[in-house]
Amino acid sequence: MRSYITLLISILFSIHSCFSQEEQETVPTAETDSLSSTLAEQGIIIKDSVSFKKSKKEFNPLAPSKAAFYSAILPGMGQIYNKRYWKAPIAWGLIGGSIYMYTWNNDNYKSFRTAFKRRQAGFTDDEFYDLNNGIIPSLDVDDLEYQQERFQSDRDLWLVVAIGMYALNIVDANVDAHLKQFNIDDDLSIDFEPYFDFNQVTNSPNYGMALIIKF
Repeated sequence: MRSYITLLISILFSIHSCFSQEEQETVPTAETDSLSSTLAEQGIIIKDSVSFKKSKKEFNPLAPSKAAFYSAILPGMGQIYNKRYWKAPIAWGLIGGSIYMYTWNNDNYKSFRTAFKRRQAGFTDDEFYDLNNGIIPSLDVDDLEYQQERFQSDRDLWLVVAIGMYALNIVDANVDAHLKQFNIDDDLSIDFEPYFDFNQVTNSPNYGMALIIKF
């Protein structure tokens, strides 16, 4: 019974020592020096336990929200905030290209719509009538209507694409900020460290292994 109590006390002491090492690397005490000298007299060499701990980056829970907010104000700013500088030109290119295609299709849609309305009103002074003095056949009313509808459809499609690229820019900044702070260290939750204790009853050292679980 006494040996079980001694073992329990030893385990509690080792766990307490392991948690104390998170605050400071070494805690020299007179008791430790006395124990070391006592074991040294018996020919027992004590080796310091080695703990491989990696410094963890500070976690900022507001970083994803900030990145998304910056990208919503100005596309690419969230990527710059995340220090993913190479992503900012990609965001600008995708959104800027979509806006350019929307504008180009919208301008053509307006031109064909204006010509279509004037043809229906009986005018023949639009830019699509008698092209190059008859070298190129002019577009009739049906052609103008078809071109008007085609450019309108393409314009609406590129509007959806531009909105999608804008939303993707925000989502990318938010997710990237989350992943950037994700802990990928090898030492995530469990750590094993050796420990020793000197049994005053049996006058012999005790060795063991401490299991540290971090949440």
